Amino acid sequence: ESSIGTWTDIGTMNKRIAKTLKPSVFYINKKENIIKIAYNENLFEKGNMPEILSSIAGNIFGMSVVKNLRLLDISFPESIVKSFKGPRFGINGIRKITGIKNRPLIGTIVKPKLGLNEKEHAKVAYDAWTGGLDIVKDDENLTSMKFNNFNKRVIETLKMRNKAEKETGETKIYMPNITAETNEMLKRARFVKANGGRYVMIDIITSGWSALQTLRNADLGLVIHAHRAGHAAFTRDEKHGISMLVIAKVARLIGVDQLHIGAIVGKMTGTKHEIKDIREDIENQIITEKGTYMLEQKWYNIKPTLAVCSGGLHPGCIPPLMKVMGNDIVMQFGGGCHGHPDGTKAGAMAI
Repeated sequence: ESSIGTWTDIGTMNKRIAKTLKPSVFYINKKENIIKIAYNENLFEKGNMPEILSSIAGNIFGMSVVKNLRLLDISFPESIVKSFKGPRFGINGIRKITGIKNRPLIGTIVKPKLGLNEKEHAKVAYDAWTGGLDIVKDDENLTSMKFNNFNKRVIETLKMRNKAEKETGETKIYMPNITAETNEMLKRARFVKANGGRYVMIDIITSGWSALQTLRNADLGLVIHAHRAGHAAFTRDEKHGISMLVIAKVARLIGVDQLHIGAIVGKMTGTKHEIKDIREDIENQIITEKGTYMLEQKWYNIKPTLAVCSGGLHPGCIPPLMKVMGNDIVMQFGGGCHGHPDGTKAGAMAI
């Protein structure tokens, strides 16, 4: 079902097709119920992620004979890897833009996530920046609302970014959420660029891989920050669906510069070893096989993606997070910043 087969014998099948394109099951672990399958790379269109996933993560999940099925990992061959752009900036590029070399980037999400008008939103961002944070981003729910227009918000917030940079002498980052229908998304990205923005944020699961590829292929010179809202519909059930590792690898391959992966502390799901494995796979160039659940991967020309840890974080989470995840991460604090009794600026200073 995921390659050349169907539910019954067909007269149009021939030995040539079967010999050259059939997949091979090369590993079976009955104890852990894990199998590994090798596919001929000619079954896939290079540079077309929707087609690739329609094959290996498509109809097979809906087969009545399959009670549970989980896609744990994909090892992409060189020909597939090199058919995608990958991140434009990667970790080194982000550190060059921000001027931050030897520590994690720290940021916040404007809260409340919905309800503030454009000027109120910009003021919260300003307080966070002048309190010491590097990054302010829109919430994944905030796009262009009746009470908070996208274009007006971008103009007001970038104005406050410029003010904060002048006062602090530091580079400050604003990540507006451009999530929308694909043409509108590109229009918003270009608006950000035209007004002096350096970053954009997109909800990659709800927007879809096609939209993400379109954004990356537009090559607008903007850092792409990927939010994973909706991922748990695929990743949370340990017996069925698609792992967060697969989603992270696909996102890196297409070309996100930063990606939410969860945190070892806080409110989001995800085990310590799972989150460490994801960080390793998106930040390193050569990945070695681990047990039965993580395949070897060579990333060739693809730059690394910077891991983003967020979800229920507060200042007390910083030491354990850095101990496990190291310096090459973004730490984002929402309620952990704005919930400070003395306000956003004090919360930023505490972080």
